[in-house]
Amino acid sequence: MPENGLDNLKQIESSLWEAADQLRANSKLNASEYSMPVLGLIFLRHATNRFDATKAKIHKGLPSRGGRTREIVPQDFEKEAAIFLPEEARYDYLVDLPEGQDLGAAINKAMRLIEEQVPAQLDGVLPKEYAMFDKDLLADLVRIFNRDELRTATNDDLFGRICEYFLNKFAMSGAQEGGEFFTPPSLVRTIVNFIEPTRGEVLDPACGSGGMFVQAAHAITEAGKRVAEEVTFHGREKAETNTRLARMNLAVHGIEGDIQQGNTFYDRWDEFIGKCDFVMANPPFNVDMVDPQKVKGDPRLFTEKKIPGISAKSKTVSNANYLWIQYFYAYLNKKGRAGFVMAQSATDAGHGEKTIREQIIATGDVDIIVSIGTNFFYTRSLPCSLWFFDRGRPKARRDKVRMIDARNVYRVISRKIRDFSDEQLKNLTAITWLYRGEQDRYLGLIEQYFDRTLEGLKGLESSVKAIDGPLAELTARFDAFGNGKLAAGDAKNGFKAIIEERTEAIRAFTSERSKLLKDLQAWAGKNGGDAKATIARQRTRHDSFSPFVARLASLRKQIGEVHRLTVRAIDHARKELAATKSTDWNNKEVKQQQDALDAARRDAIEAIRAVTYPFAQVTWLQTRFPDAHMVDVPGLCKVVTLDEIAKQDHSLTPGRYVGLAPPEPRTKKRWRSACERSTSSWRA
Repeated sequence: MPENGLDNLKQIESSLWEAADQLRANSKLNASEYSMPVLGLIFLRHATNRFDATKAKIHKGLPSRGGRTREIVPQDFEKEAAIFLPEEARYDYLVDLPEGQDLGAAINKAMRLIEEQVPAQLDGVLPKEYAMFDKDLLADLVRIFNRDELRTATNDDLFGRICEYFLNKFAMSGAQEGGEFFTPPSLVRTIVNFIEPTRGEVLDPACGSGGMFVQAAHAITEAGKRVAEEVTFHGREKAETNTRLARMNLAVHGIEGDIQQGNTFYDRWDEFIGKCDFVMANPPFNVDMVDPQKVKGDPRLFTEKKIPGISAKSKTVSNANYLWIQYFYAYLNKKGRAGFVMAQSATDAGHGEKTIREQIIATGDVDIIVSIGTNFFYTRSLPCSLWFFDRGRPKARRDKVRMIDARNVYRVISRKIRDFSDEQLKNLTAITWLYRGEQDRYLGLIEQYFDRTLEGLKGLESSVKAIDGPLAELTARFDAFGNGKLAAGDAKNGFKAIIEERTEAIRAFTSERSKLLKDLQAWAGKNGGDAKATIARQRTRHDSFSPFVARLASLRKQIGEVHRLTVRAIDHARKELAATKSTDWNNKEVKQQQDALDAARRDAIEAIRAVTYPFAQVTWLQTRFPDAHMVDVPGLCKVVTLDEIAKQDHSLTPGRYVGLAPPEPRTKKRWRSACERSTSSWRA
């Protein structure tokens, strides 16, 4: 749930939990009866959000004649890969229905109208059982899902994550049982970035809510191409609920895809064996009840003997992880790439799994393995790994595997949830570019970070000077009050001492600010422009800017000190000198200026971060890959040979190879803290 969804995650969860409470307490239906109708309301809320955002985008791009623009038509939405919603199918229409109208019937009609817009994907998919809900309960649910935090959430991962929330809380369809979880958006994006599924046949044989396809489609759109012209998506999902969710998710994003219900263990999909350009998946982990007789002779297995261990007690496959791994490999064509999520234990699994792993490694097609830390899954804290196959990689890399230990790379969203920030994801992807010899892309990313730093400098001066206005107004208030008829004594002397300290802090702040802004302007003048990105030039730019980081951190600290002393003076005047009772103290105006000062301080700190944070990414990359070539980085990444893997008992656990990162010097820790000042964590 990135960006605008993450910012108000707690509010969203609070609303969802209230809806859950309403259903548990007041519904006469059981979970299996109300699961899809509730998810249908979530779909309708998300579809309306996307409709509104797309409509605004279309309107902005329409030509105007004489101050008039033509009306928006459904075909405009097709071009933007979004569903056109008739008025009666929009969430706002349902919310505004007059009291006494049949809300259940209106929602049923809305669902039918939407299905008519995308009949190939949605015919018979959307729920239409709303008449069976108590009318007051249904009205409450509609109002809950219309709250600001859900009404304004337009990010594309939100639908799947909210669905997961309900499936988990109610165990509506058992979708969280047996090791099945919706794939965290960060992991989906990592897979998409690493394998770049932007053409041909794309398969996900455990597609869940279709999140892999949604992110792949975004990558294609961002490249300026039309999804339908570049790829064909094929998905399979065992559970009916998830199959319907996947079709709904693709439809709401304007994506065409063939989503089938079936059990991939037994429904082989023979027509795709050896035919797919890309395979992406997050299969259920550690499934233990697969019938070995039904998979015997399966052409997707390396040999008939490559069925993992059979449980003596149940006579079933004891762990199906390596069935999935073989399936993913088998579906690839000779140039195909695969990226999938796997239980962390699979990289070191023994017995029959080890034998299969040896054969997979021997193909020379295991390209990259990434270890992921805990708390990435929305409803489980387990760690995992990402596996990447590349059957078309060059001969020079066929005896090597890129190991990345990303367990200490994460952003903290809440106590229970972590993900990758956009920058962390880009930087991990940059490691892959260097591994594949794509140096230009790596240098281009660093150039983007420099551009963001330069862009941040443009707004820095106005932001750090905006604090002057409220400071001056409050200074005038303090002077008037301090020169008024105050009784002499310790309280008045204390106020005077605070004011003197504050005055000195403001003088130091403004003096340093003036020098710093002048020097930064000179640096920007020398380092702006569109000069060609080269390793030497980027190093020079980095080294020349590095001293500014400490100075910006000092300026940030000075702003904080000025703010602290100002608030302290206000509190002292109110509590110790009864300022609110004095005619020399206008409490309303002081409060207004204090609020203005608070806002200016926040804006100034954010403006400083807008400069230092992208630069911190440059430092992170350049200190690890100074020559823009692939190197081993202790604690983070290492290229290992197949011989090295054999000596490690054919383990594919990155931690065995990359070792530990050296301890950081205290100065570097302080620098990093000053640079980032965020919830992001780069501990490797």
